[in-house]
Amino acid sequence: MWNVLLSFSGLVALIQLVFLPFFPESPPYLLLQKGDKAGCLKAMKQLWGEGNYHTEFDDMMKEKAVTKGTKIMNVLEVLKEPSVYPQLSTMLLLLLSLQLCGLSATANLQESIIPYVSLGVAISELISIIFCSSIIDRFGRRILLWGGYLLMALILVLLETSLLLSDQFHWMRYCSVILIFLFIIAYGIGP
Repeated sequence: MWNVLLSFSGLVALIQLVFLPFFPESPPYLLLQKGDKAGCLKAMKQLWGEGNYHTEFDDMMKEKAVTKGTKIMNVLEVLKEPSVYPQLSTMLLLLLSLQLCGLSATANLQESIIPYVSLGVAISELISIIFCSSIIDRFGRRILLWGGYLLMALILVLLETSLLLSDQFHWMRYCSVILIFLFIIAYGIGP
């Protein structure tokens, strides 16, 4: 019944994909990244209901003023910054732990290939983190979430199909591995 369990996560992603366009953007994103004061206040009212949110708005304006002179760093600059080494170490440990997640076993591959698939899973996570961190400011979280869930739903349908056909066509197992990598990248970029 593992295929039912795998399909369940696709169903949850599909539900989130349907309802995500109806949610407003994050107020801090609208104010700090986009500079949209009216949109920020509108999003606050949509998320928190009617009320006076001038205190929260003033706090975000202070944050904007403080970060105005701060340079936004790219991925390579962050990797060279010693103050973020503890956070990077934690993230690296989480990435390495993906090798024990069991995704490589779902593709029904030979045991000799599974270590390479596990390495591919970790590399896929790393690619998604680097890619997402470099495009999140350009597109915003909402678009990345929406696109990520859409890709995840599509990939899960293809993965389910390739797993069902893997007994008839031996090469479909390798398609399953590629789809697992793509799923991880889509998850890392979006949700």
